[in-house]
Amino acid sequence: MEFERAVQELKGHIKDYADEMLTKSKGKDQYECIFCGSGTGSNGTGALTVYENNFYCFSCQQKGDIFDLIQQVEGIDKKQVVQYTAQKYGISIDGKTDNNKSDRTKKEENIDYTTFFRECNKHLQDTDYHRGISLDTLNRFLVGYVPQWTNPKSPKAPPTPCLIVPTSRTSYLARATDSNNKRKVGKTHIFNSKALNNTPVLYIVEGEIDALSVIDVGGNAVGLGGVSNVKHFFEVFDQIERTKEQKFIISLDNDEAGEKAKNALIEGFDERNISFGVYNPCGNHKDSNEALNAGREEFQKAVLHGIENIDNLIEEYNKNASLDYDNKFCAEVLLNDFIGGIAENVNIEAVPTGFKALDDILDGGFYEGLYGIGAISSLGKTTFALQIADQIAEYGHPVLIFSLEMSKNELIAKSISRNTFKRVIATRGDVSNAKTIRGIMTGKKYRFYNQTERELIKSATYDYKDIAKNIFIREGMGNVGADTIVEQVKEHIKKKKKPPVVIVDYLQILMPHSEKGTDKANTDYSILTLKRLSRDYKIPVIVISSFNRENYSNRVSMQAFKESGAIEYSADVLIGLQLMGTGEKDFDVDEAKSRNPREIEAIVLKNRNGRTGGKIGYKYYSMFNYFEELEETPTNSKRKKPDKPVKRDEML
Repeated sequence: MEFERAVQELKGHIKDYADEMLTKSKGKDQYECIFCGSGTGSNGTGALTVYENNFYCFSCQQKGDIFDLIQQVEGIDKKQVVQYTAQKYGISIDGKTDNNKSDRTKKEENIDYTTFFRECNKHLQDTDYHRGISLDTLNRFLVGYVPQWTNPKSPKAPPTPCLIVPTSRTSYLARATDSNNKRKVGKTHIFNSKALNNTPVLYIVEGEIDALSVIDVGGNAVGLGGVSNVKHFFEVFDQIERTKEQKFIISLDNDEAGEKAKNALIEGFDERNISFGVYNPCGNHKDSNEALNAGREEFQKAVLHGIENIDNLIEEYNKNASLDYDNKFCAEVLLNDFIGGIAENVNIEAVPTGFKALDDILDGGFYEGLYGIGAISSLGKTTFALQIADQIAEYGHPVLIFSLEMSKNELIAKSISRNTFKRVIATRGDVSNAKTIRGIMTGKKYRFYNQTERELIKSATYDYKDIAKNIFIREGMGNVGADTIVEQVKEHIKKKKKPPVVIVDYLQILMPHSEKGTDKANTDYSILTLKRLSRDYKIPVIVISSFNRENYSNRVSMQAFKESGAIEYSADVLIGLQLMGTGEKDFDVDEAKSRNPREIEAIVLKNRNGRTGGKIGYKYYSMFNYFEELEETPTNSKRKKPDKPVKRDEML
């Protein structure tokens, strides 16, 4: 893996590392601070908080990432910390994770601590910090005690009394007896991995102390040594010759991290076709050791119950897994939801676009799905979509617009400009009084307006205000990607309790999902994410797409959408806008664009659930941001003429 990509992936393991090596305190994702000690007081409230890729202590203001934590906790040299972390989490950096480690680090990992363990074991009875585990079990695993333990990788750190739990000849866990702090020394090893050889029924638990707790009441267990060690567990697992009759019980901590690791273990066992059950003898307690200390007899019964009923546990897991699979994928099960969905949707209607001919082709308007509207530049894509948005809002339906190029003020000015024009023609007024965007937004122009113009702007603004309560605008400038849109749509639905029609303007300037990905890969990701959004929330998502200059003199076609990645395949409906006459002999694109109004055609190129190939004619008054659907179009020649006071072109 490339270095920068590996670093970013490693930073994402900070929560795993904190759960494994830091002491949890009260509060979500909060820990005792290893820099200032905050959280070690009697109230147990820590100030060091772990976020997605970093940490911050609200007490000492220390902040950093996983590498800073590892340097502080384990004393790893700054030059070696990335490679050390990569090895810990099984990530190869350009094929190198072992070769670049310093000789000092390698030497430390190969230190034989056997003599140290025996000496520590002699002092085990010098402490009563045995975590509820009998001396027989602790002695069996050579667990010991050190009254003044110093981390060999942090010799300057203050010494602390610790329980020493060997995990191999060259590694151990040091658990402070005066707090919940724990430190790992040496390369990570799976605790009691020898039990993988021939134990008929074996518990898989999270920590070393948890494994000792299960063993102490008559079971047998291996400890992962932390939720991040599932991959390492299977590396060890695959190297051991086991009997085919061997069975396993997955029993991890009752928390979010334990659930994540449990699922990883299930996936690994399923891939290897290994018999296992999922069962937690801890009850409502967090882990096995906590359950042991809460009630030894009850915990023992629960552990032995799991062993005695292993076949039932395996059968129960397989049955539940099969049912879960059926619920997700079996058509017989899905049929009930399908029928129920029809019943629920019986009163759900399409969202009309406000353009009658377009609604006719779309069977009433927009439905759940992904819609693409594409055209060359300066053809009014944004204006067309915004007018549709206003017309949808006029029906009382919410519209959420992601404007990635134009400001919200520009969009509002477009709508008010359109309204000035509509009012003029509706009242047979003077079209010169209608206002452009600049005429609306430039304050110094207002002092030169006459009373009629001022009243017109006021009325047009009032008209917009009536629908503006259903229009929501989110701006962006290179910082909004498809994932951001998904999150903000979720937020909108949560706050407003009604799913909106979503408009994204426009596809090509969405923030890339990956800086290292190709344009096509990033566009494909955006399209598929927005498609999933439309499906998950059963809403229309309209994506505006820009065509390149090669399409200026060519008829709009599916080919024009190819450069827009997966939209060609994923969209439910594709609508292309073109100048009327495009592709015909002697067609002059500049002359066509100079007309006032411009003559535009909308062509439905793809309609997954309806008609395609239909053309709808529009007059586009670009100065006033207004599209007028023609009274007679190639697909609408028999449509009754709408009741209009005058024809627009006669007013210009």
